Amino acid sequence: MDQPALQFDLNCDLGESYGRFEIGNDDALFPYLTSCNIACGFHGGDPLHLESTIQKAMEHQLRIGAHPSYPDLMGFGRRKMQIPVQELRAIVKYQVAALKGMVESAGGTLAYVKPHGALYNSMVKDPEEAAAVIDGIRSIDPELAVMGLAGSAVKAAVESAGMTFIAEAFADRRYTDAGQLVPRDTEGAVIHDPAAAAEQVRSVVQEGQLKTISGKRMNLQADSFCIHGDNPAAVSILQAIYRIFGITLKN
Repeated sequence: MDQPALQFDLNCDLGESYGRFEIGNDDALFPYLTSCNIACGFHGGDPLHLESTIQKAMEHQLRIGAHPSYPDLMGFGRRKMQIPVQELRAIVKYQVAALKGMVESAGGTLAYVKPHGALYNSMVKDPEEAAAVIDGIRSIDPELAVMGLAGSAVKAAVESAGMTFIAEAFADRRYTDAGQLVPRDTEGAVIHDPAAAAEQVRSVVQEGQLKTISGKRMNLQADSFCIHGDNPAAVSILQAIYRIFGITLKN
């Protein structure tokens, strides 16, 4: 009998270590993923770590995405910044172009872009900022897809630019009743329990729903599910997802 395979995409933010600072557990995560979002240096990642991450992603045959952010290395890209839209467009364009060049120099292909952290969340609420980011990406390569929050207005913004939208849900984050991510400084915003994270993925995949932090059920459809690489439970969460779908672990 054939072994079942994942019927959905699993992505993770990788390549975020820089200098002497080790962030996440990338090597242990690679075997479980189908896509990876590689940092571009503005919230994490340095050229050597990025090059190594690209090489490993290609060895594991993962779909590769760029993970640009606000220029916020000290805050790991998780602080909202007020930046004029033309400057933000250039900041995003610079990061995507750099990673695309590094991927192509290694013989690979950059498939999509997923903005990071506070920039990702701001795009959900700020149409002008979303348009600037999308335009920056499109100016590099209109064939690049854009990964964003499932159920948000980012989908319409991406598609109105003639680009492909990848709807993303999160295995290890709780949602508000409005369908947005619960802020990280709220207790319970990040899921560390592997069983709870796996159940959230199962619920979206099989039922098209998930439970918000208040306990309500909301409808949600997603193409890809994210596990954060800096979550200490990331490997255990991925293993739990494989188990709940009855798939043999890669490790």
